[in-house]
Amino acid sequence: MPQKEERLQYDGKAREIVSRMTLEEKIRLMSGKTSMLKMSLGMVTGRGYNYTPYPAGGCERLGVPELLFCDGPRGVVSGTSTCFPVTMARGASFDRDLEERVGDAIGKEIRGVGGNFFSGVCINLPYNPGWGRSQEVYGEDSMHMGKMGSALVRGVQKHNVIACIKHYAFNSMEVVRFKVNVKADKRIEREIYLHHFKECVDAGAAAVMSAYNKYQGEYCGQNDYLLNRVLKDEWDFDGFVISDFVWGVRDTVKGANGGLDVEMPNSNWFSLKKMKAAIKKGTVKEETIDKAAVRIVRTLLAFKEAKDPQEYSPALNACEEHINLAREVAEKSITLLKNDSNTLPFAAGKTKKVALMGDLGAVQNTGDHGSSWMRRANADTLLEGLQQKFGVENVVFIKTKDADASIGIISKADAVIIIAGMRHSDEGEAMTATIKVGGDRRDTLGLHPDEIDMITRMGVVNKNTAVVLIGGNMLMVDPWFDSVPAVLMSYYPGVKGGLATTRVLFGDVNPSGKIPFVITFKENDLPQVDWIADEQVYGYYHGYAKLDKEGIQPRLPFGYGLSYTIFELGKIKLKGIQGGSAVFEAEVKNTGTCAGGEVVQLYAGWSVSRVDRPVKRLQDFAKVYLDAGESRTVELRVRKSDLAYFDEASNSFVEEDIEYIAYIGTDAKNAVMNRITFRYS
Repeated sequence: MPQKEERLQYDGKAREIVSRMTLEEKIRLMSGKTSMLKMSLGMVTGRGYNYTPYPAGGCERLGVPELLFCDGPRGVVSGTSTCFPVTMARGASFDRDLEERVGDAIGKEIRGVGGNFFSGVCINLPYNPGWGRSQEVYGEDSMHMGKMGSALVRGVQKHNVIACIKHYAFNSMEVVRFKVNVKADKRIEREIYLHHFKECVDAGAAAVMSAYNKYQGEYCGQNDYLLNRVLKDEWDFDGFVISDFVWGVRDTVKGANGGLDVEMPNSNWFSLKKMKAAIKKGTVKEETIDKAAVRIVRTLLAFKEAKDPQEYSPALNACEEHINLAREVAEKSITLLKNDSNTLPFAAGKTKKVALMGDLGAVQNTGDHGSSWMRRANADTLLEGLQQKFGVENVVFIKTKDADASIGIISKADAVIIIAGMRHSDEGEAMTATIKVGGDRRDTLGLHPDEIDMITRMGVVNKNTAVVLIGGNMLMVDPWFDSVPAVLMSYYPGVKGGLATTRVLFGDVNPSGKIPFVITFKENDLPQVDWIADEQVYGYYHGYAKLDKEGIQPRLPFGYGLSYTIFELGKIKLKGIQGGSAVFEAEVKNTGTCAGGEVVQLYAGWSVSRVDRPVKRLQDFAKVYLDAGESRTVELRVRKSDLAYFDEASNSFVEEDIEYIAYIGTDAKNAVMNRITFRYS
C-alpha cells in the first residue's frame, strides 16, 4: 500500500514518462474506454453494469497500466463477489477495525477480478434521511463518516488497489442529481460537508470521484473551486479526480481547466478531437494536460510497483472466509431499538413453531438496484435463515395481506417475527425525476400503510413478538412503535443477512449496533428538502445536532442501541493533552450475564465561542467487546483542530483558546450525564 510520501517518490519518473508521450497518448490517459453500447449490452444480457472492470487510460508503449475500475460500496460489483451489508449498516457497527477488514476483503476481491481501482468509498452526508442513496453512506455525522471511510480506504489500499472517495461534493439528492444546484455558506461547507472528505484524503485515499450536481452554480465535475483550489491546492491531494459516469462533465474546457483528470467511462468531452481543438484554440493549455497526466501516471505506477502482500486469484471472490465476514458484519451492525420485558432473545430451546409475517421475509433484499447492485449476490432471506435453524416444517410464512386470516397461527406460535421496511423499489439510485422506482423517499420516511396496519393490529396478539426493520436510513417508528415489545433494525444486511438476523433474534449473537442517525417523533423535526427542486440550500444544522439546538427530544437518539447484557461506564477521566489532542479514558464494564459489544462515544461542546456552535458534536468513538464480568479501559481523543470554526473573512479555520466540554456515554443522549471540562492551554 503506497502511502502519499511513497507515491510522490514516483513524481520524477512520471514526469519523465509524460515528457516522452505524444499529445494523443496524454489525452488518452484522461478518459475511459467503455462505450455506452458495451455498458448497455451488459444490462441486456443480464450480466449487469460493471460485470468486468471498466478500463481507462494506460499507455502500453511506456509501461503505464490501465485504470481498471470496479464499483461498490457493498462489495465488488464486478464478477461474482461478496455482498456485504450496506454502508449504513456498517456505520451502525461503529467498528473501525471491522470496516478495515471489510476493505481488506474488498481489495482482495478486486484483485481477484483483475481490477486495480475501487470506486466504493461513498461519503456523502445526507441533509435529510430521505435521500435515496443514503444506504451507501455511514450515517448523518461528518466525524463518524470520516473515520469509518478512512478505515475502508486503508483496508482496500493494503492490496495495492486505488481507493476512490465519492461523490465530491454535496450529493445527497437523487432524482434531481443531474441538475440541482446546491448552495451553502463557506462555514457550513468546510465544517460539515467537506470535513469527512478531507479526513479520507489525509488517510491516503488516492482518487476522488466528482459529483453530478452543481455547487454554487457550477457542476462539481468541472468546479475549479472544489477540485483545484480546495482539493488539490489547500488539501495537497496528490492523486487524480475522475468524473461520475456519462454526465459527470459537461464541457471540455471547463472540465480540463476545472481540475477533472479522467472522464469516465468513455471518451466524450475529453475525446482526442475535442481536446486537441481546445488546445489549438488556446482555451486549454497543454501544460494543463501534462499536470493531469503526471497525476494519473504517478498514482498508477506507485500502486502497480508496490509489493503485493499476497497472491490473488478469482477463488478469493465470494470465498467462505469473506461470506463469513459478511455475516459477522451484519451481526455486529444489527441494532436493538426496543426490548420490553426482555422479549429478546427468543428462547431457542423452547421454540417449536415460528411465525414470520411480512412480504419482505421471503425476498432477497440487499438494497439498491443501481450502480451498487450486487446482481450475483445469491443472498439468503430471513425465511431461509429461520428454516436453517428450526427446519422448514417449523416455520410458517405469512404474507402481509394474509395477516388477519392467520391470527390463530400467530397467537399460538412460540415466536412471532414481523418484518417490514424498504426494498430497491422504495429507495435507491435513480436516473431521472420521472422514474418512480428507487430514488428519494419523497412521500414519507415511514413504513408502508399496510405494514403499519399489520404491526399495529398483529403486534399485540402474541407477547413473544419482535419487529425486524429493513432500510437504508432512518425509518419513522410511530405510530406503531408502542404496539410491539421488541424492535430490531437490520438495515440491508447482505449475503447472509437472513441467518445473521436469526442468530440475533434467538441469542446466538448479542446485538451491538448503534443507529448512526437520530430517529425523530415528527418528520418536520428534520431539515426540509424539495426533492425535485432546481436549487437547494444546505443549512448548518441537521440530524441530532439540529434537534439538540432546537431543544427537541428525539424518539431515539443518535448512537442508540440496546444489548442483551448490561454495560456500565466506570471511571472517566482526562488523561492529558498530547500533540494537540485532548485524551480521555473511560472504563467499560460488562456487568451482565453474556458477552457483548458496546460503543463508547465522545462528544464535545463549547462553553463559550465567538460564533454560533452546536450543543455537542461527536468527536471519537470506540467499540469494545467484553465477556460477562470483564472490564476494559478505552482511549478517546479530541483534536483541537477539529473544534475550530471556519472564518470566512480570513478563509481559514480558527482555533479558540476557550474551555471545552467533553461528554462521554453510549449514545448522544446519555453522554450528557458525564461531563468533563478541559482546555488545550
